Amino acid sequence: MQNTFSFDQPDSPQNQEQEIHLRDYIRIITKRKMTVLTILVITFLTVVIATFTATPYYTASSQVLIEKNFTPTSLESTYNYWDPDFLTTQFELIRSINVSRRVVDQLQLDSKYRHYFFEPEKDGLSTYLSSLKSGIKDFISGLLTSDTADLETEALGDDTPLSVTAEPRTDADMIASMIQGNLSITPVANTKTVYIVYSNKHPAMAKLVVNAVVQAYMDEILEIKLATSSYSLQWMTSKADEERKKLEGSELGLQQYMRENDLVTVENKLAVYPQKLAEFSSQLSKAQAEQKEYEAIYAQIKNSGENYQNIEMIPTFADNNVLQGLREKIFMTEQKIKDLSKKYGYKHPTMINAKAERDLLLEEKKFEVNRIIEATRNSYDLAKSREDNLKQLLSNTKQEMLNINERFMQYSIMKREVDMNRVLYDALTSSIKKAGVTEQSQDVKIWVIKKADLPMVPAKPNKKRNLALGLILGLCGGIGLAFFIDYLDNTVKNGKELERRFGLTVLGSVEELTDKTENIDTYLLNKPLSPLAESYRLIRSSLLLSAPDHPPRSMLITSMAPKEGKTSTTSNLARTLAQNDKKVLIIDCDMRRPRMHSLFAIPNSYGLSNYLAGSTEKNLLKSIQDEDISLIPAGPIPPNPAELLNSGKMKLLIDEMLKEFDFLLLDSPPVQSVTDSLTLSKLVDGTLLVTRSGKTTFDIVESGLKKMYDIHANILGIVLNGLNKSKGDSGYYGYYDYYAKEKKGEE
Repeated sequence: MQNTFSFDQPDSPQNQEQEIHLRDYIRIITKRKMTVLTILVITFLTVVIATFTATPYYTASSQVLIEKNFTPTSLESTYNYWDPDFLTTQFELIRSINVSRRVVDQLQLDSKYRHYFFEPEKDGLSTYLSSLKSGIKDFISGLLTSDTADLETEALGDDTPLSVTAEPRTDADMIASMIQGNLSITPVANTKTVYIVYSNKHPAMAKLVVNAVVQAYMDEILEIKLATSSYSLQWMTSKADEERKKLEGSELGLQQYMRENDLVTVENKLAVYPQKLAEFSSQLSKAQAEQKEYEAIYAQIKNSGENYQNIEMIPTFADNNVLQGLREKIFMTEQKIKDLSKKYGYKHPTMINAKAERDLLLEEKKFEVNRIIEATRNSYDLAKSREDNLKQLLSNTKQEMLNINERFMQYSIMKREVDMNRVLYDALTSSIKKAGVTEQSQDVKIWVIKKADLPMVPAKPNKKRNLALGLILGLCGGIGLAFFIDYLDNTVKNGKELERRFGLTVLGSVEELTDKTENIDTYLLNKPLSPLAESYRLIRSSLLLSAPDHPPRSMLITSMAPKEGKTSTTSNLARTLAQNDKKVLIIDCDMRRPRMHSLFAIPNSYGLSNYLAGSTEKNLLKSIQDEDISLIPAGPIPPNPAELLNSGKMKLLIDEMLKEFDFLLLDSPPVQSVTDSLTLSKLVDGTLLVTRSGKTTFDIVESGLKKMYDIHANILGIVLNGLNKSKGDSGYYGYYDYYAKEKKGEE
């Protein structure tokens, strides 16, 4: 029955990726246990050597409280606000090169304790290696410095060449760099305290440096504060001098402008002019009203003419007290004359005196009327003149007010500049006084909670931890490398994978011989009860049961590539088939590299190639001594093996041999090398493919199967050859251990 295999159905059950179980991982680790053990041993030995040859370092630590100073001064109020970068900034300041350099200077590490940081020079190979190492570093630094200098020269864009000479590093600089490299800061969670940690080869030096770092950090904070305050004071003092000069200049300019424009009492004048303007306006209104009043009276007088009686009827005259007194006197005199006229005659002296008195009073009244008329005319003229004067005064006052407003505007501008300069100058002088008072105050509060103690045990290397890490890293690295190699390994490893990928039956697996002195071609003859012999019996049974009607009699045995064990599989399978009293014929169809004749120690002077070429010699068949097996050797190598195998005589030979033998086994060249196997597969009942574990790749199997399916070859199954149990390979049938135990029990 012909197997079918689809190369264009990626979703078929054969091509679907199967679930990977834990035993598959264990199998990979077991198979590549040497790789795992090698990486484990190398890694562990490397860690051991590095740990036990490393120079021990002692670590000392000091606990310090660091927080912002929120204490307000009497001159200003300070608000307690959160600064997320405060502690990080302080950590970087502690690790700065300035603090390390202070430590070097305070402890005199570059002179008094120099030997603690620089080992004495050694002669011989170590000196040469150190010099070589320094030379390489200097060369690389020179290249980097040269590139940087070129970039700086290009950035300047000047014709003048830039000459930069790097100064050599002093011992103090190098020791400061060493301290900076071995210094670390560890904050305590949920507190404002930190551990300042330093490591050194000498425990006393570790303690000394840690305590010195704390002091140097406090000194650095104070110096930063003093430098900042000093710079601020210097800047504010310089700025205050500038503002003072500007203030003096603006005040002098204002004073000169006031002198030139007579603005000494400018503010009073500005208050007087509006008052005068209002007063003049009021007086003008009164004068105009008075002038109108006198004008009306004077018009009435003029309209009355010489009629004094009408004139006296004018209210001004009627209300005059003098005229009223004169009129009363005249009235009394006339009454007196009337009374005297009753007694005396007109010429009586009394009457004459009375009339004379009356006439005198009339003259006085007339005089008074004329006086009032003249006074009214004068008042009218005076009121008119006063109105004109007031109009002139009002106009002059308005003009003066406009002039004073223009001058005051410029005065206000200059005054505003003076005030602004004075405010700025006062603010600067106040800031200078405040800065001088608060100059010695600290922005950061530092308190040493615990000074460093003398370390008694080296902190590194931690031997136990390093050895444990070496074991873990070695084991993980070995397992990882094993999985990686297995991932890259695309070769056939077990029968299950072959069946899953290609849907073919794996007829059996043949274990690889571990004893190099044994030969697989003669192993079955020497040890017929061995597990290897049993594996071929299993293959025989699978072949006999591969067809439902009758077992295949003619079989082509081939492989995908050379050296996969097809020839030894053919010979051992023939011996297994012959054990059931069956006549077996082996035809060596590999006329390119024949090897079957050498397995059975038969000459190859005449064989299949002679027969197919037309020779009629009768001794084509060669019987194998002591075995019920016959062999047709390949014969001399012809120039055209494919044409000979494709001839009708090959088909005729197979048909004739099937009449005499129960089974025909054809040993042919690999499928991927030549087309001989493809030609022969059409002449037999089925084809048996031989693959080699750990050598045959899935790609080459897939390519070979595609060629065979293209010509509709009947593939009976696959034999997995060269199974290596020491590498963790598993056969399709797990009977080896059982059979070995049974055999051992019998012995």
